[in-house]
Amino acid sequence: MSSPGSLDPVADCPFCHIVAGTRAARFVWETDAVVAFRDIAPAAPTHVLIIPRSHVPDALSLGASHAALLAELFVVARRVAEAEGVASSGFRLVLNVGTDGGNTVNHLHLHLLGGRPMSWPPG
Repeated sequence: MSSPGSLDPVADCPFCHIVAGTRAARFVWETDAVVAFRDIAPAAPTHVLIIPRSHVPDALSLGASHAALLAELFVVARRVAEAEGVASSGFRLVLNVGTDGGNTVNHLHLHLLGGRPMSWPPG
């Protein structure tokens, strides 16, 4: 596993390729540690993925050394929600873990969904 500050891409990780610029994405926010880009198959009018630049496989891979990175993910989520105009009406943050949890890309990522009322359970 890469350290929180590492920018070493994992060869078969599509999100690492996006961070490296070898795969296209529509970025909406960037910091030194985090990028946010539009989902290619949006589930809501606003659907942005927020990922660390460093490769962290999933939430189960997080440790105490990732505290600043995790905080940065949520700060960027707030900024994206404000920029996208969904902060005041509300939005959903989703973090999928494992196959049964709906995770399809093994690179830690938050889904920011908004622009419509969210139902529960999601679907």
